[in-house]
Amino acid sequence: MNLSEVRKEIESESAVAVLERVFERIEETKEFNAYITVCRERALEHAQAADKRRENGKSLSILDGVPIAVKDNMCIEGVKTTCASKILENFVSPYTATAVEKLEAAGAVIVGKTNMDEFAMGASNENSYFGRVINPVAKDRVPGGSSGGSAVAVASKTVALALGSDTGGSIRIPAACTGTVGIKPTYGRVSRYGVVAYASSLDQVGALSNNVKDLASVLDFMCGQDPKDNTSSSLPAANFGEHLGKDIKGKIIGLPKEYYAEGLDPKCKEVIETALAKLEKEGALLKEISLPSIRYAFESYCIIANAEASSNLSRFDGICYTRRSKEAKNLTDIYSMSRGEGFGSEAKLRILLGNYVLSGDFFNDYYVQAQKVRRMIAEDFSKAFSVCDIIASPAMPGLPKPLGISESDHLSMVLSDLYAVGVNLAGLPALVQPCGKLDGLPVGLQWIGKSFEESELLGVADAAERIF
Repeated sequence: MNLSEVRKEIESESAVAVLERVFERIEETKEFNAYITVCRERALEHAQAADKRRENGKSLSILDGVPIAVKDNMCIEGVKTTCASKILENFVSPYTATAVEKLEAAGAVIVGKTNMDEFAMGASNENSYFGRVINPVAKDRVPGGSSGGSAVAVASKTVALALGSDTGGSIRIPAACTGTVGIKPTYGRVSRYGVVAYASSLDQVGALSNNVKDLASVLDFMCGQDPKDNTSSSLPAANFGEHLGKDIKGKIIGLPKEYYAEGLDPKCKEVIETALAKLEKEGALLKEISLPSIRYAFESYCIIANAEASSNLSRFDGICYTRRSKEAKNLTDIYSMSRGEGFGSEAKLRILLGNYVLSGDFFNDYYVQAQKVRRMIAEDFSKAFSVCDIIASPAMPGLPKPLGISESDHLSMVLSDLYAVGVNLAGLPALVQPCGKLDGLPVGLQWIGKSFEESELLGVADAAERIF
């Protein structure tokens, strides 16, 4: 399913007819547990409005009437926003996130809120209060996290487009696991207003689809400066489809030697190298590069992300809008028991680690040092882009992990983010697309672009998509 197919169905039938089929498909694929909330009445109202506009020759955009799913850490007025956590299971948002607001202003119809790892903390989508998400590509494998519900919504063909958020690979890992395409734009390209914060200096809203062109289409409407988000860029939104349809001849593709070394599954490496050889045959130039500081990226990411998470999640205290323990007898009980009952084990772990690295005795040894390494990593990427146009790397160290891995081998699951986190630390745009299969499972290739050059990134990925 892609955007052009949905558009044709809307034109030949109606947005309401398309929406009804989406709801039927969601019901048929309930076993995948991709959705936490389905917005039937709200979506139907918006689809009816889209049909009236079309009948009057006043359609708003290519997205008018198109069903889209949204990760459940993005607020929508009057709809539950749970972040897949018990502590927010009954929270109804009083306002709408800017990214969602912009898509709805273009006529998009939000069909539901997708399942995720609790507070976006995880790489397997097994850390949800509402149950794990199942990968339709291989039901015994994880769909990746934390935007696993959004990836599965696309992979199971309930929608052509879904929004996700990416703090350390949370869009790109699910894309790799489900054989879909996912993009994390440059930090600041999309407003974070209305997105429940995990790690504020790393979080970024992005999207998943079944092809590159559809990602360009959704970014055209979603990006731009937002006065409600001081970290949003003042740069005007680009024409993200500008380079679509062009060939790859002459493009210099940087291959970081650190990403193709020990730690990468040899068979996955072979699939990726075969894909890159196809690009070389079409005129691309492959060039080995080095990112010397990237070896410290994972540790630095863990320190910074957990530190920011412990600060951001402190607001969920059982006092205002979160779940309050019924057993609490005093203020201390409200704090400790509400948080103890409301947060899952992964969230608790990250809060504790974050508090540890921010404590007085360890702040300089851990958090300050991690920020210094972050700057070094950004400088390494900058130097690399002086000799290449774009960077290609594995999306993950291996194939999608078996279900249950987050409990049986937590470290192995967390290391799925190994090739993803450096991009978030540097604030760069990145895209993951399938480049082949191994044992019937998808293998993802990650493209890393220059800051605010999503158009170039999408153009290269589009050319690669046609070649693959």
